[in-house]
Amino acid sequence: MEKYTLTINGKMQEVTATEDMPLLWVLRDLLSIKGTKFGCGQALCGACTVHVDGEAVRSCSLPISEVGNGKITTIEGLSEAGDHPLQNAWVEHIVPQCGYCQSGQIMNAAALLLKNPSPSEAEIEAAMEGNLCRCGTYNRIKDAIVTASKSI
Repeated sequence: MEKYTLTINGKMQEVTATEDMPLLWVLRDLLSIKGTKFGCGQALCGACTVHVDGEAVRSCSLPISEVGNGKITTIEGLSEAGDHPLQNAWVEHIVPQCGYCQSGQIMNAAALLLKNPSPSEAEIEAAMEGNLCRCGTYNRIKDAIVTASKSI
């Protein structure tokens, strides 16, 4: 077991974990940060998406030992008040049905808008392609990203 000092949502956190423990389980099990979800465990569905230095990453397949000095942002850290333009647009467009994939969807969309504040529909579709929604709310997700891009 190794000791790791991580910056998560702007706060320094110390954890003791095996070097191969996925970031997802460090967040959920060791730090009780529960907004990031387990979906497939193979980095295929996007439910576990978080940011490391502003880049969307699949936390289920990222070993804690590879995080290094990266700054981690989870859905809880996107906006303290839960009023990030994407979160507001998600409500406006009634995106979630079951809601399970939504934190990963929002985090992936936030990484897209950090890089490209005015993406085209094709750019949105390409960026969001790896995030799966069992309920099929893809059109509402795309509309919400377009709405949020006008507020960022």
